[in-house]
Amino acid sequence: MNPTPPLGTHAAIPKPALDQVLGALRDAGYTLVGPKVADGAIVYGEITGIADLPVGWTAEQEAGRYRLRPGVPGRLFGFAVGPHAPKRYLYPSTATLFRTRRTAEGFEVLPGEEAAPRYALVGVRACDLAAIAIQDRVFLDGPAPDPHYRARREAAFLLAVNCLEPGGTCFCASTRTGPRCTTGFDLALTELDEVLLVEVGSEAGAAMLAAADWRPASAFELTRARRALAEAEGRMGRTMDVRDLPDLLYERLDHPRWEAVAARCLSCANCTMVCPTCFCADVVDTSDLTGGEAARVRVWDSCFNHEFSYVFGGHLRPNIRARYRQWLTHKLATWIDQYGVLGCVGCGRCITWCPAAIDLTEELAAIRGGEPT
Repeated sequence: MNPTPPLGTHAAIPKPALDQVLGALRDAGYTLVGPKVADGAIVYGEITGIADLPVGWTAEQEAGRYRLRPGVPGRLFGFAVGPHAPKRYLYPSTATLFRTRRTAEGFEVLPGEEAAPRYALVGVRACDLAAIAIQDRVFLDGPAPDPHYRARREAAFLLAVNCLEPGGTCFCASTRTGPRCTTGFDLALTELDEVLLVEVGSEAGAAMLAAADWRPASAFELTRARRALAEAEGRMGRTMDVRDLPDLLYERLDHPRWEAVAARCLSCANCTMVCPTCFCADVVDTSDLTGGEAARVRVWDSCFNHEFSYVFGGHLRPNIRARYRQWLTHKLATWIDQYGVLGCVGCGRCITWCPAAIDLTEELAAIRGGEPT
């Protein structure tokens, strides 16, 4: 049995030894969820070990464009984020909040889930760790924390990866959320050519690393990792100037650029579906055909949907111009007032997966270039 490393340890393991860590997580009762190749993209799904990872694959990303490409042979994590974020496992798109069943005396209320699933999320990037921290503020802070999110969040293990290969739409360096994982992980990996460097971020992470053949990382290896991260920070595909937000957007709520982008936007909600921080939802009630059982279900919704802003008497945001402005100003302005941080973590997913190739960094730059109106 290998010794258990203390918190903050920087260890090194051979790449095949990652399977030992993954095996320890399985033995501890976790379902492994990580990146894999499916349907022409690198997506999240259930995995069993290293063999299921996108070994030797990468992806080209630009506005409205994603193409899977061969990458560095043998590289386990040589790609940027795909369409899936950890949000879909911590805050799923459909969740039964509770159920009711008719009885002889009336009805009984039953839980929606018997127990929260225990996921070990493998390959989580720094931008997504920042997104999880943002959703923690939304769902866990305040007088009424969400019990469903809390149960899934507390049951999760986060095996993060420092990002050395930013994509063409990444700008996490601008939002100061990457590419290095700094907090919120149980274990964080940095992939070098020969080994994986592992930083221990929690007691649970230390226990899992003890299952692998680890040794202390050398000063040379740590220096190589720091240089690689610095180089990655300089290779971001996009940049975004955030220095004077939120006031910039508040002063330009009638800027003509809102009309110009609305002419292109399809209001399809793709950007909010792939966004790792968006949390808008609707609640629907369902029942079976006999009326014996009913359920209250929470489903993802979007501020781009026409009915989302409907109130008695009409729509608060009746056109695409109003809906796009609501989305962008919430991400980059009112979110700061609500939660003290940007609502955008610079992952670039909304740019890549927009069918109209709308780029929020481009839109913000255009709005910045005009005078307040």
